[in-house]
Amino acid sequence: MENEDRDSPARRDAGFDVVGSIATNVADGFKIVAVGDLIVSRAVTKFLYSGFGAVAQILHDADVTFGNLEVNIVDIRSFSGYPQAEYGGAYHLSLPEVGPDLKAMGFNMVGRANNHSLDWGVEGMRETSRVLDQSGIIHAGVGENRAQAGAARFLETGRGRVALVSCATTFMPMARAGDPAGEAPGRPGLNALRLAKTIVVPPEMLESLRQIRAILPCHWPGGEDPNVVAIEGTTFKAGDTAGVSYQPNQHDIADILRNIRRGKQFSDFCILTNHGHEPDNCRQVVPDYEPSFAHLMIDAGADAYIGHGSHQLRGIEIYKGRPIFYGLGNFFEDDLGTPSGADMFDEYAKDPRVDTDAEVKVAEMAGTFTHPLFYESVVTVSRFELNQLAELRLYPIELGHSKRFANRGVPTLALTQQATAILERLQALSKPYGTEIAIENDVGVIRLRPNSLR
Repeated sequence: MENEDRDSPARRDAGFDVVGSIATNVADGFKIVAVGDLIVSRAVTKFLYSGFGAVAQILHDADVTFGNLEVNIVDIRSFSGYPQAEYGGAYHLSLPEVGPDLKAMGFNMVGRANNHSLDWGVEGMRETSRVLDQSGIIHAGVGENRAQAGAARFLETGRGRVALVSCATTFMPMARAGDPAGEAPGRPGLNALRLAKTIVVPPEMLESLRQIRAILPCHWPGGEDPNVVAIEGTTFKAGDTAGVSYQPNQHDIADILRNIRRGKQFSDFCILTNHGHEPDNCRQVVPDYEPSFAHLMIDAGADAYIGHGSHQLRGIEIYKGRPIFYGLGNFFEDDLGTPSGADMFDEYAKDPRVDTDAEVKVAEMAGTFTHPLFYESVVTVSRFELNQLAELRLYPIELGHSKRFANRGVPTLALTQQATAILERLQALSKPYGTEIAIENDVGVIRLRPNSLR
């Protein structure tokens, strides 16, 4: 980065002042590669997976290469912790060699806030941090208290200093980090964005729900909103379109905004990454709270918003010259981590004395996660010129859906027919946001005019 006066008129005109900046401030040619969920249990670079080398080359050709780490990295032979009673649907686990292997692939930044952050407890969280630190990978989203979990972490690159703030809307209740209060110490965990969920139903259905509630025990009528009915912890409201609505916790938003502001004050480029499964993993629709939340983050200084957790692609928006990825799907679906906790065997009616970990995981993935959509995604490459997003390239990948369990889940570039289908799906998902994606030689391309704000 050029050593120019940070309080010069040119810098002030670009949106910079002595307190902080909302303007992007990287050298021309700055590139960020962003992918979705890293569910990886082994060191894949040690084996010559056909086609993976071409993907790794894209990962290496960037200043920042980001993914969402959805595994704990521990050696179970010496691990002092244990699988938790609350876990993210599967006990995602990988070997210590995965840390340096991710670095060898090109990853230098990962998000940690997600529903698997504490599958293996605080001990698993801490051991994963240790392996990533030793591997030279910057990570954010977990910590010894709320302040640490929410804090920006920084990567030095040749084209600017990059900040990462990581949060999650989908998480286990006991995984949420907390700050000290008086004599009470802080609580280790993840950086949470809590959402209040409301189910929207037609008005006539709301009246039926009100009648059901009236016959339940411990119901105290009076002084209630006539447009809302709460039954056993679930809130319903009347609306024209049935669905699910979410209201973010304003205290959590204020905390995340402060960390974005701080992150940008100490960096040239700030990334906000958010992990959520809302409304569920079966749909490509973006939850209603998220567009305004993403815009708010960029207005506060984020230069890129990276969403993941849906395990399938969702739309792309360009807002004020910054990319918003509402869902990048899976980059790895290599769920070979072993062992699994006894609770997972119980959940899927398996016997650890008879059944294997692989059989439990196949049972867990049956139904939703066997669909080919969960094995198709893109590698995104955002290039900046004149501190604006100049071009966004989308490389379609497939994760070997048709392969046997032990071999699937590693990305390769999709071939022409499949690549076109992936990009056409992404075109349709992005159209509501006014995003135009051209398809050129099996690659999606979004081009922006210099200095244009959309």
